[in-house]
Amino acid sequence: MASPQNTLAQHFKSLHRPHIPLVLANVYDAATAQAVASLPCARAIATASYAVAAAAGTSDEALPLAELLRSATSIASAVRPTGKPLSVDIRDGYNTDLPMIVQELLDAGVVGVNLEDFDNAAQTMYSPADAVQRIRTVLDTARAAGVPDFVVNARCDALLYGGTLEEVVVRGRDYLAAGATTVFVWGGSKRGGITREEVARLVEAFEGRLNVKVVPGGLSTKELAGMGVARLSVGPGLLVAALERVREVAEGWLRG
Repeated sequence: MASPQNTLAQHFKSLHRPHIPLVLANVYDAATAQAVASLPCARAIATASYAVAAAAGTSDEALPLAELLRSATSIASAVRPTGKPLSVDIRDGYNTDLPMIVQELLDAGVVGVNLEDFDNAAQTMYSPADAVQRIRTVLDTARAAGVPDFVVNARCDALLYGGTLEEVVVRGRDYLAAGATTVFVWGGSKRGGITREEVARLVEAFEGRLNVKVVPGGLSTKELAGMGVARLSVGPGLLVAALERVREVAEGWLRG
């Protein structure tokens, strides 16, 4: 009999459907998690490490593992009463004890993670073999804990660091074969994410099992759904919008 946590993981995995994508409004603390989770249209909750770091007063690159885990535990506590699945962005896994990180998240009730293939400490891409093994390590840890349907959204950063689209295709297919549910391809802010042509190629290569970040001025949620994408996210978009609103309200109040 499946554990309640694996049942939730199965549900989360089932939400990743090409042409009917899971749309995520990425949160960064307990308050935003509660606000988003309260919406009937929010089918799942996911964090964005960039926004978590900014809320903690630091950069994504400098976010301590202890702070990421503290934030994840707090967010998990806020989401738990809603019964909605939670995925946590663990960046590159901190080049440390990956099973320990995953186990702590599992203990908090988390049913999925984002995992990058760029080693931030070494400032280089993990080899394809190492990246695949890291995905397997996450899934093996979850399986041993009774959550075999744990969701890995495997982020491929090859385009950010001089790689080609075909390298992304090869890596992404390997990540899916290793058990990842989807592959997240973020082309970077300088190039405005990924192009329509790149999305089309990746949807074909991954049979729709693609996560795309929705960016201002880029392809819309409706367009990306029509192209067959399975997962859409906004990264730190909620944080950016919240800070803009805070400035507006504060200025109005201070000016009287």
